[in-house]
Amino acid sequence: MSTAVLHEGEELRARTRTGQRVVVMTMGALHEGHATLIRTARERAGADGEVVVTVFVNPLQFGAGEDLDRYPRTLDADVKIAEQAGADAVFAPSADEVYPGGQPQVRITAGPMGERLEGASRPGHFDGMLTVVAKLLHLTRADVALFGQKDAQQLALIRRMVRDLNFDVEIVAVPTVREDDGLALSSRNRYLSPEERRSALVLSRALFAGRDRHAAQEALRARAAQNPATRARAQALGALGEARAAADAHAVAFPGGPAAVLAAARQVLDGAARLQPPVALDYLALIDPADLTDVRDGFEGEAVLAVAARVGTTRLIDNLPLTFGARQ
Repeated sequence: MSTAVLHEGEELRARTRTGQRVVVMTMGALHEGHATLIRTARERAGADGEVVVTVFVNPLQFGAGEDLDRYPRTLDADVKIAEQAGADAVFAPSADEVYPGGQPQVRITAGPMGERLEGASRPGHFDGMLTVVAKLLHLTRADVALFGQKDAQQLALIRRMVRDLNFDVEIVAVPTVREDDGLALSSRNRYLSPEERRSALVLSRALFAGRDRHAAQEALRARAAQNPATRARAQALGALGEARAAADAHAVAFPGGPAAVLAAARQVLDGAARLQPPVALDYLALIDPADLTDVRDGFEGEAVLAVAARVGTTRLIDNLPLTFGARQ
């Protein structure tokens, strides 16, 4: 198939539409994570639908001292990746097309949800992100928009914006794509030296440690529900091979407890600053994606274990979704 490259909203509006238009928004520098999003969009759109990939480096998302000028612009390569993954069109507007007359005076604010985690380190970042996403949803007239789970706070804010402001679009999350060693794919990974990349693996290892503790606790919770007697519970723990969980009084008292999950992840991160090169932790948090508040013991439902850190001059984020209190 041949992928059309469009630069103006009018070109996009003039395209004939039959089925749904499924949109994948990017800032370019596409990699396998983006390709996975596009392939998922192709499946969702079907033979009658249309997949549109947007490529726009949004200046409103970059604060003072951030990497707007060095952010990679690789449109030709991006078009090839998008085409191979099944995109019908790449919409690559100029800044003047998206923001005619300069930066907008009226913007969408992320509110309190945009002030935590990433927002605490990057003031105004999510206001800029929501503003451009809103504009691109209007310009593309998307029926469905896909976003990666790796940017969990972004995904949560977009879902909240769509709900709170009555956007007529479905938002679909696509799981994070990882390298074989566990590092989450990111356009910023190209800035890492080989030594920095090795150090950066501590982030995914911490998340996996939290996930493993969560899985053990959820299995314990399910066994305990089936075998409430103390002896039966001890036997269930033994069958799981979780000597550590059996010794953890907190995990037994609060099966699936968020504090124990955080503790397991934090234990891995304790040595991050001593790595060579070191990893400077920004935050580790277990949050409710509905409002980005911290998850406490006794919580049931969907949660996100999220981490952010700086390796050299590169800031990386990663997360894993977890479900607490799932029925077995």
